[in-house]
Amino acid sequence: MPLRKIPLAATLLAAALSALAGPPSTPVKDVTQVLHGVTVHDPYRNLEDVKSPATQEWLKAQGVYAESVLGKMPEREALTRRIDELGRATGDLVREIVRLPGDQLFYLKREAGYAQFKLVTRNGLSGTERVLVDPEQLTRAKGVPHAINYFVPSWNGKLLAYGMSAGGSEDASLYVLDVASGKALGEPIPRVHESLVHWAPDSRALSYNQIRELPAGSPPTETFLDSTVFLLQAGADTRTAKPLFGPLVNKALKLDRLDVAGVTFDPSSRYMLARTTDTTVPEGKLFVAPVADLGKPQITWRQVSAFDDGVTDVRLFGNTLYLRTHKGAPRGRWLALDLAKGQTVADAKTVIEQPAEGVLKGLVVGQGGTLYAEVSRGFTTRTWRFAPGQAPADMAPGRGGSTFAIDDPAHAFADVWLTSSAWTEPARVLRSTGPDKPAVDTGLLQIRVPPGTPTLTVSEVMVPSHDGVQVPLAIIHRADLKRDVPHPTLLVGYGAYGLSMEAFFNPRSVAWLERGGVLAYANVRGSGALGEEWHRAGFKTTKPNTWKDGIASAKYLVDKGYATPKTLGIWGTSAGGIFVGRAVTEAPELFAAAIFDVGMMDTIRSEESANGITNISEFGTVKDPAEFKALLEMSTYHQIKDGVAYPAVMLIHGINDPRVDVWQSAKAGARLQAASTSGKPVLLRLDGQAGHGVGSTATQQASKLADVYAFMLWQFGQAPGATTTATSSSTPAVKTP
Repeated sequence: MPLRKIPLAATLLAAALSALAGPPSTPVKDVTQVLHGVTVHDPYRNLEDVKSPATQEWLKAQGVYAESVLGKMPEREALTRRIDELGRATGDLVREIVRLPGDQLFYLKREAGYAQFKLVTRNGLSGTERVLVDPEQLTRAKGVPHAINYFVPSWNGKLLAYGMSAGGSEDASLYVLDVASGKALGEPIPRVHESLVHWAPDSRALSYNQIRELPAGSPPTETFLDSTVFLLQAGADTRTAKPLFGPLVNKALKLDRLDVAGVTFDPSSRYMLARTTDTTVPEGKLFVAPVADLGKPQITWRQVSAFDDGVTDVRLFGNTLYLRTHKGAPRGRWLALDLAKGQTVADAKTVIEQPAEGVLKGLVVGQGGTLYAEVSRGFTTRTWRFAPGQAPADMAPGRGGSTFAIDDPAHAFADVWLTSSAWTEPARVLRSTGPDKPAVDTGLLQIRVPPGTPTLTVSEVMVPSHDGVQVPLAIIHRADLKRDVPHPTLLVGYGAYGLSMEAFFNPRSVAWLERGGVLAYANVRGSGALGEEWHRAGFKTTKPNTWKDGIASAKYLVDKGYATPKTLGIWGTSAGGIFVGRAVTEAPELFAAAIFDVGMMDTIRSEESANGITNISEFGTVKDPAEFKALLEMSTYHQIKDGVAYPAVMLIHGINDPRVDVWQSAKAGARLQAASTSGKPVLLRLDGQAGHGVGSTATQQASKLADVYAFMLWQFGQAPGATTTATSSSTPAVKTP
C-alpha cells in the first residue's frame, strides 16, 4: 500500500505524477569517503535524513507513484480477494502459548476476519476464554494500529506484564494488569522494547530492561547503549524501581555499552541469572547471584561464561544451569553446571551430546527435571525426550512433519505440549504423555485447509552451489504440475544469524499454488540449517556464499524445468535483503522480478543507525579493513551498476521500521531507478503505519502478499493484458485510507 494517512499536499501531488513517464526524479548529491584506501561513492546520502521535508516529500511521491502503478496490475484485485477469502476460511490463529500450574493458559489469538491478535486466558482446555488485552480498542481510539509485542504472566498467574507498541514501531511500553479484574496496575513504563521482562519467584515484582531516554540531538547509535535492568514491585511508582544490572550499574564487571541484559528467575531456584547479548546474536555473557541479594544494597554477580564460550541458550532449574553451546560442537550440545558448587562453564558436564545427524536446538525442562530437546534435520525439527540411561525418544511417533516443544516455565507438568508444522498440513497443538503413546490433538488450534485447495507435493533436494557445496532447497507446487512448460516460480531465502527456514503451511500461499505457481525455499549459508559451521560459511567475509547459494538455487529451478528467467522471481526480507539484492545485482539475467522486503541494502552505512550498530557482530564493521571489504561486496546499493538491464524490483518498507531504516530501501530504489536500462519498474511500496512487519495487521499482511504475487505474475506475463513496463498515459488511481 502507499503511505497511509497521506496529507492533502501528497494527494494533490498524485495528479502531477500521473503525467510523468516514470518515477519521481531523485537529485544526485554524491558524498565520497575514502575507507582503507578505497573511494566509496554515495550519491543519495541525503535520503538518510528521513525527517527532512525534502526526503519526506520524496518518500510520499515515491509511495504515491508506486501505488499508481500497482493499482493497474491485472491480477491485483482478484488476488487480494482470494487471499482475504483464504485467511477467513482457515480458522483462528493461536500462538505463544504459556502453561502455568493449576492448568492456567495464556496465549495470543487472532480470530478469522479480525485485524490483530488479542491476549486471552482460560483455565484448562475446557475453560471459557477471556480476553485480557485487545489492541484493536487502542487502534480505534488513536487511529493507528497497535500490537502486543510480548507478554509474561506471573508464576501464580494472578498478574500479567505485556508490551504494546503502535504503527509497527516496536517502541513498546510495559503494562501490568491484574488478571482477575482486568484492571491496570500502575502507569505504563516507556522504552521497554525487548521481551526481557521476568517475574521474581514471589510473583510480586518484575525485572525489565529499559533503554535510556536520550537527549535531543543524540546520534541514533546511542539508542541501545547503556540500557539498565530494573526491579519494580508490581503497580509501584517507577521512581521506586531498583537498578539491578547494566553497564551503568555494575561498573566493576566491565560490561560493554552494548551488553543488553535480562535478569531471569525460576520458581524452583534460589538463583537468578543475568544474561547479556547485543540484541542480535545470541552469544553474550552470563552472571549468577542469589535471589536473596535482591534485598541487599549491593548484588554480588558472579560470571559463569563469556562470549567466546559460544552459549546461545540457557535454562535454569533448581541449582542447575543448562547451557546450549556450539563451542567444540558446531551442531550444538547441552551442558549442565551446578550453581551451588560455584561452577562455571569450564566445569560443566555434557547432558545432551551433539547429535550424529542434525542440529540440537531448544530445551524444555519439565516436571522433575525431565529434558525435552529439539533436533532439526533439513527443514524438519522433532522434539525428543532425553533421560539418563535411556535412548532418546521421539515424543510424537507416527506424526509427520515438525514438532516444537511448548515451554513449561514452572516445570509443572508430566506431559509435554507440542506445536506441529508441515509444508502441506495446518499446524496443531498436540499433547504427548510419552514416546510410547501417540500424541493427541488438544483442539486449541483449529486451522483448516482452505476448501478447494489442490493436492500439493513437496520436494526437498540438495543443490550444488558455486563451489560444489550442497544447499538444502524445498520446492512446493500442485501435484499435477508438469515441467514441460515454465511456471511462475518464486524463490525465497534469508541466510543470516544462524536462523533457518522450517517447514510450514501458509493457507494464503494457496492463492499462488492453485494458479500453477511454484514456491521454493533455500536454506543458504548464513542460516543454521546444518549447524554453526553453516552459519559461519555465510558470515562477514564469507557472506558471498549466501547470495551465490541463492543463484545456484535459481539455476537449479531453471535447469529442472520449473521456470525460465522470464518466469522466475526472488524474494528476501530484512537481512535477506543481502540474499536477494546481491543475487539480482550479480545475476540480473536470471530473474524477471525481485522483492526487496524491508531489506538491508546499504551495509556500508548500516552501522550508523540505531539497530545497525547491534549487527556489527553478524556482518562486520567498516573500521576493520577485511570486514570493510566484505561489507562493500555485500552492499546491494554499492554494487548497482549503470547501464545494466535489471529485473523489475518492488522495494517494500514500513516508514516506522526500527530494525532496518527506511532510507536503506530509499537509497537502493533511487539508485536502481537511475541505473537500470531494462525499462522494467522499480517501485517503493511504502506504508506509513507499519514497521519491520512486527505488529502488522492481518489486512496489511494480506495486502502485501497480494501485491507480491500480482507483481510477479504481471512481470512474468502470466496475467491477461499484462505488460512489463511501469508507464501509462492514463491517470493512476490513488488509494487513500
